[in-house]
Amino acid sequence: MTANEIFEELNPPPRLMMGPGPVNVDPRVLNAMSMPLLGQFDPAFTEYMNEVMVLYRQVFQTENRWTFMIDGTARAAIETFMVSVIEPGDKVLVPVFGRFGHLLTEIAERCAADVEIIEVEWGEVFDPQQIEDAVKRVRPKVVALCQGDTSTTVAQPLAEIGEICARYDALSYVDATASLVGMDLPVDKWKIDCVSVSLQKCLAGPPGIAPITFNDRVAEIVNRRKHIEKGIRPDGFEAAGGPMVASNYFDLGMLMDYWSEARLNHHTEATSMLYAARECARVVLKEGLQASFDRHALASRAMVAGLEGLGLRVFGDKSHKMPNVTGVYIPDGIDGEAARAEMLHDFGIEIGTSFGPLHGKIWRIGAMGYNCQKHNILICLAALEATLRQHDVSMPAGGGVDAALVEYRAVGQ
Repeated sequence: MTANEIFEELNPPPRLMMGPGPVNVDPRVLNAMSMPLLGQFDPAFTEYMNEVMVLYRQVFQTENRWTFMIDGTARAAIETFMVSVIEPGDKVLVPVFGRFGHLLTEIAERCAADVEIIEVEWGEVFDPQQIEDAVKRVRPKVVALCQGDTSTTVAQPLAEIGEICARYDALSYVDATASLVGMDLPVDKWKIDCVSVSLQKCLAGPPGIAPITFNDRVAEIVNRRKHIEKGIRPDGFEAAGGPMVASNYFDLGMLMDYWSEARLNHHTEATSMLYAARECARVVLKEGLQASFDRHALASRAMVAGLEGLGLRVFGDKSHKMPNVTGVYIPDGIDGEAARAEMLHDFGIEIGTSFGPLHGKIWRIGAMGYNCQKHNILICLAALEATLRQHDVSMPAGGGVDAALVEYRAVGQ
């Protein structure tokens, strides 16, 4: 018999997480997560659920009734939308400009969709006309794309996409996990049918719950497949005629009943994560959406100026750069992974590696959510300079911090 192993209590090392996410959680969110648990149908708790819906309608800038939480990380919400809306053989169009477009493609394929992709080189985005041409040709049921893709550090313009999709009777779905509240996303104004996210980026929360919003166009399609499991089915209920959604946990129709006045006993809500989601939204709205956008945009300008002040080269199309993540080319002759490990070991700072065709070519440095503050940008730039000097990279002494400070001083900070 092996000896019992109990281990020590958790004591994670202090880290400044300046990668593409997750990031350090706002202390107010951590405090909210420590609040006592309640039963999922306790009136006090269902009121918190109602408050979460109200808060996220404001975050998403929508009047959508169906705005609530999916228990799981970001891709849980992606799967919930796709498995509930897509039927085998449905056409889905995915404009791919990075890793997460490929993720959307795979999830749609797992739903047995007939998926067509269009692609641009990593670091570029689509002109809306390219997307319209593809929609007109394919005539998909769903167009699925990301707003910002952290693998490439660029953001796809979306202002025209919802209108394009509506023109050809396609649903528009957007994964905005990497961008929400770091940049503008007015769901109703842009006529986007469904958007889902998670908390661990600009919302400054932990991964594990996924806000989603969708309009009546989506709800109508979901309700054509409405089914309720036998053990909780109300008397007299008759299932809709469409095929049953392949997932019980991610069945959007039952989740709609769970979050509505019906309070269908579908699952046990992730109580502490709901508290986290509530506080993330409350903190953002207290700051103000525009103030949040401005804070991330300023940090982006400072980070770019700082990296260029060190003589480094920023990756991708700057005119479409995400404000919360910056790609930077690794200097020639440098082992990028060794340098990242040294920053973590020497300074307790994490920056991101890269995927696919960019692996080993760029680092991805984030400044988002709670971490999107002047002192963190300056500390990260100073640590990166010191680390590169250990690798004999020649650069202007203090050039990164000095250049970043110029951006902050220009706005009185």
